[in-house]
Amino acid sequence: MYDVVIIGGGPAGLTAALYNARARLKVIVLEKTKLGGQIVTTHEIANFPGSVVGSSEEEPSGPELIKRMTDQAKKYGAQIEVGKEVVGLDLDGDVKTITCQDGTTYQSLAVICANGASPRKIGCPGEAELQGKGVSYCATCDGAFFEDMEIYVIGGGNSAVEEATFLTSFGRKVHIIQNLDRLTADAIAIEQAKKSGKIDVTYNTVVEEIKGDGLVESMVLKNTETGEVTEVFADEEDGTFGVFVFIGYIPTTTLYQDKLELNEWGYIQTNECMETSIKGVFAAGDIRPKLLRQVVTATGDGATAAFAVQKYVESKR
Repeated sequence: MYDVVIIGGGPAGLTAALYNARARLKVIVLEKTKLGGQIVTTHEIANFPGSVVGSSEEEPSGPELIKRMTDQAKKYGAQIEVGKEVVGLDLDGDVKTITCQDGTTYQSLAVICANGASPRKIGCPGEAELQGKGVSYCATCDGAFFEDMEIYVIGGGNSAVEEATFLTSFGRKVHIIQNLDRLTADAIAIEQAKKSGKIDVTYNTVVEEIKGDGLVESMVLKNTETGEVTEVFADEEDGTFGVFVFIGYIPTTTLYQDKLELNEWGYIQTNECMETSIKGVFAAGDIRPKLLRQVVTATGDGATAAFAVQKYVESKR
């Protein structure tokens, strides 16, 4: 019997675990695959307060920051289990029951939903078939496979522009394909991209199809203003090129359908205390509606949810 079960081991979940463990609650984090969520795909964290000390060489990578968070939560007594996919929830009543795919069950007074979100796909023909064969959603994971090749980044927000800049370390040329008439990333990210000298941007353009036999060989693009369709081909010597997709995320909320109130986009509705539509159930991080989806806002959500959980558990004792 736990005071709180936290579903998801990203920044929000690990922060909540730290706060609840320091409050001497019995807390467990259940993570389906690997700790960190989207942050582990990021090559450096430059906008997390306190992460830069003296020089850019000291900016932590996503995995490094997650390791610090994990070690800190464990230090204060949080139990963290990886490989625990939650498949069933009974959230009614004072005692909540969480069931994992391996058959183990956990009971708790409170639950924090911190599953985060998954990369949004283009949805074009060829994307799924060529995922891992030229199509990627993680620059840190796959950038090195395209050393001195052409690389295309799909998207124009912060993630797309920042990762495009990172990918210039590998590709001889990086092309950003943006469906709008402008980039939506912040000014600093755009300035850094321009400084690289290796990035060009194509506006008002969408990907219609990705083609290839075993590897990406070409990509069909359409100009949304003129309707013109063009096809870009891999260099004959390269044989392929990279397609990195950064066009947002989809909340991982299938588990909570018909159990918690979700908004029209599938995010869990919460109030400012991270409380959901069921007493004793809280949500934190990218799984809830918010203006900004960054590490700093996820950790803030986690801290708030943990404090609310502490007050809730105390009221039940």
